[in-house]
Amino acid sequence: MSEMKSLAKDTAIYGISSIVGKFLNWLLVPLYTYVLKETSDYGIVTNLYAWTALLLVILTYGMETGFFRFANREDCNPRQVYRTTWLSLLTTSALFALVCVIFQDPIADAMGYAGHEEFIALLAIVVAMDAFASIPFAYLRYQRRPIAFASLKLLFVGLNILFNLFFLILCPKLQDSALIAPWFDPNYGVGYVFVANILATGIQTLCLLLMTMPSRKPADRASWTLLRQILRYSLPLLVLGVAGIMNQTLDRIIFPYLYTGPDANAQLGIYGACFKVAMVMMMFTQAFRYAYEPFVFSKHKDRNSVEAYADAMKYYIIFSYLILLIMTVYLDIFKYLISPAYWEGLKIVPIVLWTYVFQGIYFNLSFWYKLTDKTRWGAWFSLIGLIITFSLQIIFVPKVGYWASAFSSTVCYFVIMLLSYFVGKRYLPIPYDLRTIGGYTALTLGLIACYNGFRMLIPNTWLVMAIGTGLLGIYLVILIKRDFPLSGLPVIGKYFK
Repeated sequence: MSEMKSLAKDTAIYGISSIVGKFLNWLLVPLYTYVLKETSDYGIVTNLYAWTALLLVILTYGMETGFFRFANREDCNPRQVYRTTWLSLLTTSALFALVCVIFQDPIADAMGYAGHEEFIALLAIVVAMDAFASIPFAYLRYQRRPIAFASLKLLFVGLNILFNLFFLILCPKLQDSALIAPWFDPNYGVGYVFVANILATGIQTLCLLLMTMPSRKPADRASWTLLRQILRYSLPLLVLGVAGIMNQTLDRIIFPYLYTGPDANAQLGIYGACFKVAMVMMMFTQAFRYAYEPFVFSKHKDRNSVEAYADAMKYYIIFSYLILLIMTVYLDIFKYLISPAYWEGLKIVPIVLWTYVFQGIYFNLSFWYKLTDKTRWGAWFSLIGLIITFSLQIIFVPKVGYWASAFSSTVCYFVIMLLSYFVGKRYLPIPYDLRTIGGYTALTLGLIACYNGFRMLIPNTWLVMAIGTGLLGIYLVILIKRDFPLSGLPVIGKYFK
């Protein structure tokens, strides 16, 4: 139980940067949907940031997980592991940025952004800085410095919000002033989103470097032999990572090429905005990951750690269902985060929420092949998921639009989640509490069915939400009584019996 309290405490601290930070960034969605002139403008943002997510995985090539693995090995020097991975990512990221800046014109033409070649150059530099920063951030996590980690993450979020407000709100109002008029273009619109990003990322990267410069001691110098070992471990994770991120972003990358209706970018903008509404689930998953990944590799030295992994899975699922219920019940409030022009896509939000649930479970299950050094299985699972995602979108996006994009991701993660569980039982059996997990799954589905039934019968939105609140209360009472007594919480638990 003490191990779970430690995990909960770390999750709470990292959540300052992950949940709060992503929530603040999430609030940029209303800004974009209300300020940008057309839904197609937000479609451009959705498409290009999907590309950057894919490129970020390629440019980190599994080195973050490789760093944790080798830094926790007894026969490795953690500082040498850090310097080796640090130099590797610095070199590859710099080369990528240089190539993209030199060839920005043909790249922009191929992607359909001719006339806005600078979008490609700006985002390439941002991706390069983010890829390089993944190792220094991993080092902060390894050192158990969550305050420094959270501060730097929140620094980026705060700067990004401030720069967006400056370019999209303040500058248009002051565009005739002597300070703004010479350089501000009121028609540039969505381009200032990318300008704000590169400014915020550059400042964050500089601060990160000042805090995490590698050791220069002779014993900590980079090692080519060590790098080859890390790459041998990490490169299968690259296949896994590329396939995995494509399962998450392929819908927004290929949608403009598949959709046969009018104005694909406008439809993509609606889909992207509604997808963002469901991001609360992803925020929780990411915060859990930041604490869980170093925890798992450090606890693997303890042969009894499988029980801790089983508990972590159970509590992850329980609280994921709680977030899913909250989002379902109060969706009529959350919808005001985006402009009414995007509301036609809100019906995909429950589908996306289930996608995030399955994605989080799959992530927790994935540690069996990382801990047993059988990362090739992760690559196979991700490739199978990619085939499912790609096939469903190729077949159905031309017919039903972004509905196919939403469903394909859900089906993908549900299938590979089951595959990972059954294959993992052979290599690293973990005693998951399937009875409790199944009970909460049935309870969640039952409460959602009841809520949707009331929505069909009662036209008053506020009355339906009041009933939904009561259903949510049922879940909370069962949770507290059965599996999560408030007295077990860190810090505030002492105030409860």
